[in-house]
Amino acid sequence: MTEQPILQVKNMNKQFGTGCVNCLDHPEYLEKNYCPTCGTVYACRAINLEVFEGEILGIVGESGSGKSTLMQTLYFDQAVTSGEYYLDKYKSGQVNLYEAGVYQQKEVRNMLLGMVYQNPMLGLRMKFSSIANIAEKMIAANHRNVGEMTERGQELLDKVNIPIFRAKEAPQNFSGGMQQRVQIAKALSNKPPVLLLDEVTTGLDLSVQADVLDLIKTIQRDLKISMIVVSHDLSVIRMLADRTMVMYNGEVIEEGLTDQVLEDPQHAYTQQLVYSLL
Repeated sequence: MTEQPILQVKNMNKQFGTGCVNCLDHPEYLEKNYCPTCGTVYACRAINLEVFEGEILGIVGESGSGKSTLMQTLYFDQAVTSGEYYLDKYKSGQVNLYEAGVYQQKEVRNMLLGMVYQNPMLGLRMKFSSIANIAEKMIAANHRNVGEMTERGQELLDKVNIPIFRAKEAPQNFSGGMQQRVQIAKALSNKPPVLLLDEVTTGLDLSVQADVLDLIKTIQRDLKISMIVVSHDLSVIRMLADRTMVMYNGEVIEEGLTDQVLEDPQHAYTQQLVYSLL
């Protein structure tokens, strides 16, 4: 029997703007993914992806390629223009989550997904304590027992190497690397089957980047969680991802096993990315 993906996206499109007669039916008219006539940006175009249980899917591309917009649609921070989105753990993968109601999307976001943003200010309440940030995510998933939430918060902070004596300290007092680790702990609080990581090492010192990447690998190995990791840095993708998708101007231009994509790139843009790393 063929293994079923735990997460699946079909023909997803996201545009900013209404489009015009020039760009709607003539994509060749676009300058990259931008219409010079009406100003519409086609951030994601006909995106298809699958993630399997315990797998890390890497998405790489330059700034403006659409990869972060894709992640925002998966976490319902952005509404799509069109497309389908299924999670195997929600209604046996029979509900198109892009067309689901707000309540259903919130339920999925709180219980089945974890998100780690590039900017920790988007994922954390900076003036709340670290353990309160974790409790907030658990309360959103209908946890009510304070003792259980405290125990879970301490367990997760320990797992991401935040000292327990700093559990009641606010993330605004932490370094960038520590803030990312608190974000990861918060994202894991409800044991989601899928973790989304958007440029989590950008702006961190190299030694701190290495610590965060090592933590992500350890979590994936210990929890067997599925992940989607977005980065413009091929060394991050090489270290983490089993499979890799390359995005350019809102489209997926190449995909395959990470070693295959990085060692034998087929598309000219992927070749340029790989050679720039050498």
